Amino acid sequence: MAGGVIVPSDGPATDYGGGLTLSVFMTCLVAASGGLIFGYDIGISGGVSEMEPFLRRFFPRVLERMAASAKGNEYCLYDSQTLTAFTSSLYVAGLFASLVASRVTRAMGRQAVMLMGGALFFAGGAVTGGAVNIAMLIVGRMPLGFGVGFTNQVSFSVRLRPAAPSGNASRACAPESEPSKVSG
Repeated sequence: MAGGVIVPSDGPATDYGGGLTLSVFMTCLVAASGGLIFGYDIGISGGVSEMEPFLRRFFPRVLERMAASAKGNEYCLYDSQTLTAFTSSLYVAGLFASLVASRVTRAMGRQAVMLMGGALFFAGGAVTGGAVNIAMLIVGRMPLGFGVGFTNQVSFSVRLRPAAPSGNASRACAPESEPSKVSG
């Protein structure tokens, strides 16, 4: 359950003096895209894994259990290791990608990693969209996971940088190779 605190203020807030520039807009767009593609996949895979045509084609045993459960017991309808592999393959690939994304970002830059993550997500979507068997489905979700992992790692740093207090942003986000900026 969400909670919050209301704190009394000393008057109206002062304007920070900035405006909506193209750079600010693009930063917000890039930061939002990381969460967007992750949430998009959760919604799509959850809905698709309950659709009868999808289950008939890729998971017929789950569909048989669903038909049998119409008479009563609905326990463990989706108890399928293959269905679990289909769902979790994206998240496992995203985990591995996020573990190496910071090093790749340091070497290639945030923009290149965001483009690479988007391309991986697009390629994974094409493979899973054209899948004819379960192996293609699972293998196609792996590039989706790599794309999500890379873009979420990078978009997280894009969201943090504007949140740093004035004067601390360069120290918080400076590469390790520039010790003069980090120390001071």
